Formats: sequence, structure tokens, C-alpha cells
Amino acid sequence: MILSAAGAALVLDDSGPGLPRVRHFGAALGPLDAPLPAAVVAPAFASPAPPLLPAQGDGWYGRPGLSGVRDGEHWPVRWSVDRLEARAEPGSGGAVTVTAADARAGLSLVSELVMDEGGLVRMRHAVTNTAPSPYRVQGLVCALPVPARAGELLDFTGRWGLEKVPQRREFGYGVWSRENRRGRTGHDGTGLLVAGTGGFGFRSGEVWAVHAGWSGGHVHYAERLPEGVALLAAGELLDPGEVVLARGETYRTPWVYFSWSGTGLDEVSAQMHGHLRSRPLPVRPVTLNNWEATYFDHGLDRLLELADRAAAAGVERFVLDDGWFRHRRDDRAGLGDWYVDEGVWPDGLHPLAVRVRELGMQFGLWFEPEMVNPDSDLAREHPDWILGRPERTPPPYRNQQVLDLARPQAYAYLLERISALVGEYALDYIKWDHNRDIAEPVHDGAPGVHAQTLAAYRLLDELRARHPGLEIESCSSGGARIDLGILARTDRVWTSDSNDALDRQAIQRWTGLLVPPERLGCHVGAPGDHITGRSLPLAFRAATALFGHMGVEWDLTSASEAELEELATWIALHKRLRPLLHAGRVVRADHPDPSALLHGVVLPERAVYAYVQQVSRLDMAPAPLRLPGLDPAATYEVRTAGPAPERALLPEWAAAPVRVPGAVLAELGLPAPALRPASALIIELERV
Repeated sequence: MILSAAGAALVLDDSGPGLPRVRHFGAALGPLDAPLPAAVVAPAFASPAPPLLPAQGDGWYGRPGLSGVRDGEHWPVRWSVDRLEARAEPGSGGAVTVTAADARAGLSLVSELVMDEGGLVRMRHAVTNTAPSPYRVQGLVCALPVPARAGELLDFTGRWGLEKVPQRREFGYGVWSRENRRGRTGHDGTGLLVAGTGGFGFRSGEVWAVHAGWSGGHVHYAERLPEGVALLAAGELLDPGEVVLARGETYRTPWVYFSWSGTGLDEVSAQMHGHLRSRPLPVRPVTLNNWEATYFDHGLDRLLELADRAAAAGVERFVLDDGWFRHRRDDRAGLGDWYVDEGVWPDGLHPLAVRVRELGMQFGLWFEPEMVNPDSDLAREHPDWILGRPERTPPPYRNQQVLDLARPQAYAYLLERISALVGEYALDYIKWDHNRDIAEPVHDGAPGVHAQTLAAYRLLDELRARHPGLEIESCSSGGARIDLGILARTDRVWTSDSNDALDRQAIQRWTGLLVPPERLGCHVGAPGDHITGRSLPLAFRAATALFGHMGVEWDLTSASEAELEELATWIALHKRLRPLLHAGRVVRADHPDPSALLHGVVLPERAVYAYVQQVSRLDMAPAPLRLPGLDPAATYEVRTAGPAPERALLPEWAAAPVRVPGAVLAELGLPAPALRPASALIIELERV
């Protein structure tokens, strides 16, 4: 049985007892009119190929796919397949559903695999307790094998203000496991765990990747056994006692996504982007968020002036951040009191909202629904709504506790208040924040992250159902909740609380492996970044923000007229390029100079690239710019776009448009400009 699309294939062998075994996940094998011969696929000395849910009874002696305990007798699980249904879905590589059971163990299983038209595989399992006694699920993961030649691992770590830092290591024997117990995806969330051939890059090497589409506790791991078998796996990370199934109850894993590429990381990225782009978005408005401009200072006159200047620069959406609700003059009070503060806003938010719309902009509002300050009316009236043991409050962080969304009364309160405000102010947009890790989560005496995550998903889904045109941004202390679970319910993510353009180049580059540009919040910050303190030129800040969902996070009332004019030029460039940037294929060159980056976005008729000089280069002459992703048989007109970087030594081709064959641009490249550190040159191409 074969799922195949876009040059990728997943081969299942259902000829033996038990669950189907995964014989191959990788390059397409061509037309196969009969099952693979046993002499080809049966190993002489190694373990057999692992089944869809590996277990010891199947010859797998690594981590089991399912772990759990039952009160009373223990029966290791040996699945017997009841039904195997293969479906050929239009525009996809096919789908398989396997239904199995083990009557002695008192469990049944449904496993689903779907390959989309881009070759991306998603998988999930559902296990049901069919016995009278409770079954405690300790873990249930999705796994696929990788071949022996996948000898190197790439994953990511990070912290607040510096997310998605890559780290590489040898894929040796044993388990490399990334486990997250923060109650949210986390600044150090791995995002993608990648295995590949040695030295793989963006445009070279064979790679396999896995991602768990879940916003609570999660695990990603790679495991290799001496028997010659290795796999990638991921799923929800459960605390003991978090999921206890009574008879007839079911636990279903989140969707787990698997990707294979024979041409490096860019193809994995294209598959992930294609999946997210299957849910179309409207045009992404250039957005100003007032946080770094005013913080908690919500003087109406100042905000109106900020709105005027934003509109004049070409901004299309104005978002009022933290500080508009009752008792919220700093970050120590008010979270949970979701009523407009009458003392600060005697006429409500209407004077600002009306003016914003008169200026032709959309209006958005910040919330942090999952959190509560102990110093709030809500916490004083409903201390039992705090997620934790009633006898002992969990450790505070940022003067916050977590609101127990799985408690029906708390959920109903949030749904009513947010929905009422969306209706009253006809909100176009919500910035939905989540500013702390969840410590000691206890719901009704049991671990609570699983229930909390599902409740947050339900709340987002219900709000979208009530207000179909509402857009929602997921922010979590910046990029601490970025995964395909939250992205199924939101329209973009806030990539990082740091707007330092040098740090942002790397943060956006690696976050963009999973998330396409139109869903990455990328803002032009102030001249001096409020986190790093580093001062960078406007041209570099804007060129960095250009390649995402562009916005502004800067007090424009303090900007000079020259700065406002330059910002308007960059925003106009973004709007002109937006149909390309938000629909094209993202490409990243394996550029030989470690001091510089070369990346772009390509459509059949157009392309745009950024050549970024991050720090001082070692070589006197910069390496040529070999532009990836172009049609080698086409000819392109090449020109620069946007304001030129200061004091750059530009080559001859930058003075006037030139026409160059795609094969030449890819192989020989363009002579590179000599740029100062923290500079970028934008290169635009059009097919002729």
C-alpha cells in the first residue's frame, strides 16, 4: 500500500500479522503493481520495519508507541487489525485508516495517515478503553522510520527575545528527546526535529522532519537501535494521571506532521507552508501595534497622533495593546477584568476606534485571556478559577496566575466578555497573548495542561464561529506558542518580542521553516531596540520586516519627517511586493560567507531576494550571489528595489536593470555588493 505525491512516498506492508509496517518513507519508488518482494524488504539480521505503533511484540525494543497502565492485570498490547481502509483523495497522495483491537488488553485503536498534494504526511492515533477497569494513558506518539544514512540531527532551542536557535549533532545510538513541560510550546520548543544526511543544508541533502501540532506539553525524539532501525517520533507529553480512560472513553493524539525532502530544508519548508496555505487568508494589512510606542500610557491625544502618523505612512491596521482594561496601569493588576477602564476611557474606546476607521485603518485589541492577576476583581471574586490546588497557589510569574479554562464558569466568562467587546467595537483583529509558562497545573485534582489546551482551542474556535471575519494573532511572550495546533485557529504569530533586526534575521529565518511569511509578524522597531539596546539603521530594520507580515512597533510621534518618509517608502514597497511575498515559495541560499545571508521568495513570473550583511566579512571580495529557485530556462530582468543601503559599494548591475538567464543567476550568480554590517540590499527579478 503506497501513499505518494510530489516525488515522496510512504510504503505500508499489511501482509503480516498486526499493524501495517512502514517499509519506506522517502523518495517515490515509481509505479509498483505488486507488493515489494520479501527478499528485498526482509532484513537478514536487523529488526523488521517498525509498525505504525511500535511495540515489543512487534520486535521493537526502543520506546513504545503506546505506554499505559491498567488497574489490575497487565497485558502487553498486540494489535489485531479489524479493518484497513485506503482512500484516494482528489489532489492528495491518498489516505489510510487502520482499525485494530486487542481484546485481552481491553483496548482498540484507530490510526489515520494522510499525505497531501505536496507530500506532507500527517498522522494521528486514537486509543479507546474497552475494558471495565480504567486505563491510564502514559504516552501515545506517532512515529515513522528513517534510513541509516540519516546520520545528523537538527533541532532548535531558544529563550525570550531569541527564539529558534539551531543546534546540530550526530544521530547516534539511543534517544535524543526534546520534552516540553511548560504548558505552552515554549521559546525553546523544537518546532521541527530534522534528521538528514551529513552536512544537509537548505538546498542540498536528504532530510526527514517531524512536528507535533500541539500547544501544550509535547515530545519530539529521534531513536536509533543497534538492530539497524531508527525513527522520528512526536506527540503530546502527558503527566501521570492526566488522561485516565473509563470504559468507552477515547484519547486522541494531536496531528503529527512528517516531511521528506531529497533537496534540503527548503522543500520541507515548502510542504509546511503549503499545508498552512490550504486555509486562505485575506490580504495581510500592514499593522501598527502601540506597545513599544506608549506601553501603559493610554492618553487619547497621544494615541490619536500616533494613529494619524501611522495612516500617513501607509499603515492599514491599528492595534491597541495592553493597558485599556480596568485597573491596568502596570503589569501588576487587572488581568482578567475585561471591561474598558472607565477612568482612562470615559467614553469607552469609541473615540480611538472611530478615528482609526476614519483614517482608513482596521482596529484591533490586545487580550491575555488565559491569565489573571491576583490583584484583580476576577481573582478576588473567583479564586477557585485559578489553575492549581485550592490549598496552595502555584508560583507566580510576571505577577500572574493561570485561569482554569477547563472550568465551565471561567470559560463562559471569557467567551462572553471577549465576544461582547468584539461586537461593541466591531473589532477586526485580536492580539491574543500568553505571557508565562504554566507551573503546577491542577484541574479538579488531576494534571491540567491537556484540558487547558483543549479549552483554549475551543474558546478560539467558538469566537471565530461567532465572528467569522475576526482575525486572531497568537502571541506568547513573543514566539513561545508557535505550532500547527495554534496556527489552525489563528491567522498569524508574533515571532519574537525582540524587534532587533540583526537577531530577527535569524529568528525569522528559522521560524520560517515552519511558518510562511504572511503568518509571521515582522515589525519595524524603534531605532534603539528596547530589549537589546542595539541601534540599527531604518533601512535595515525595514528590509528585515519586509519579508513577513509587515508592521510597525515604534513611536512614530518621535520620528523625524525624513524617517516617516523613508518608512512610507518601505511600506509602499511591501504593499507592491505583497502578492509575491505572501504567495511565493521561500528559498534560502547555502551562501558560503557565514557573515551574510541570501534568501528570497519566488513565483514563476517574479522573485525578490535580500542579501543581508550581518557582521563584518573576512574576505575582501564578497562571494557571488547565486540566486536559488529560478527557472534555468527563463531570462529575468534584474534590478534593485527600495532605498539603497548607506555607503554600499554597488556592482555595475545595480545601476540599471539587466537581463540574465536563470541558469546563469543560479550557477555563476551576480557580483555581490560590498555592504557595511547591518545592511541589506533588496533584489527584484521579473521574467521576460
